[in-house]
Amino acid sequence: MPILLDGKKIAAEIKEELKAKTFQLKAEGGKVPHLSAILVGTDGASETYVSAKVKDCEDVGFESSKFVFDDSITEEELLHEVEKLNNDDRVDGFIVQLPLPKHINVDKILNAINPEKDVDGFHPVNFGRMASNLPSYVPATPFGVLELLKRYEIPTKGKHCVVVGRSHIVGSPVSILMGSANYPGDATVTLTHRFTENLPHYTKQADILIVAVGKPGLITADMVKEGVVVIDVGTTRVPDASKKSGFTLKGDVMFETVAEKASYITPVPGGVGPMTRAGLLMNTWLAAKKEMYA
Repeated sequence: MPILLDGKKIAAEIKEELKAKTFQLKAEGGKVPHLSAILVGTDGASETYVSAKVKDCEDVGFESSKFVFDDSITEEELLHEVEKLNNDDRVDGFIVQLPLPKHINVDKILNAINPEKDVDGFHPVNFGRMASNLPSYVPATPFGVLELLKRYEIPTKGKHCVVVGRSHIVGSPVSILMGSANYPGDATVTLTHRFTENLPHYTKQADILIVAVGKPGLITADMVKEGVVVIDVGTTRVPDASKKSGFTLKGDVMFETVAEKASYITPVPGGVGPMTRAGLLMNTWLAAKKEMYA
């Protein structure tokens, strides 16, 4: 049986470490990190996620604030709210929760965030710095994935890492990071996506397989080799009448059968999800230190 990459456990360890550092900072009279979140509309998953982020901040001793706006807010009004947080010295970092209503240009909003407060790591300046191997805020999910690999001491140097999915939030940044001159990194990286022909040809070569598509059960046992390290980023809500919530979370990997061939594998839920939230907390801590752009 493979070793389970327990994101819940590692995220709890990271939170304890941040809690201790925040306690020390308070004792020394320092400014406690402050994370803000902008939420537009009433998307259930977004509300749950933002509430979880607020609770995470509470758990580690960070300050947090939440700004909720009706989905009728105009693009101009939202840009004004972003600018207010850019200029608020009490706020170290903030996020604009996605998705946004269709009448709002997402890129325009994200690009308006001060890169020094962009703890989601989505701003082109942070993306460019990351790609240039300069200090930057790495998007929270790739940050969490790398931290999992690091804390389980999984070798990455010279390994073949195959990434399935090329989004700007996960696939593209994680492919850059896995190929960078760091640990985790120094891997040979193949980035695949929806137009890749004969996907199994590539996934079968993977020493490390990172899947971030949002298509339940996409990766089956016949698509991987023995001993592969599997990181399943996919979390899709699938209707399930037996659950109180009415749905169950499914990953992009057929866990039961792929696990029989893997050396390490993340569960869904409990794998990458908690690490994404931990990644955001780590970025907020870095933003509060004001060293990234010093």
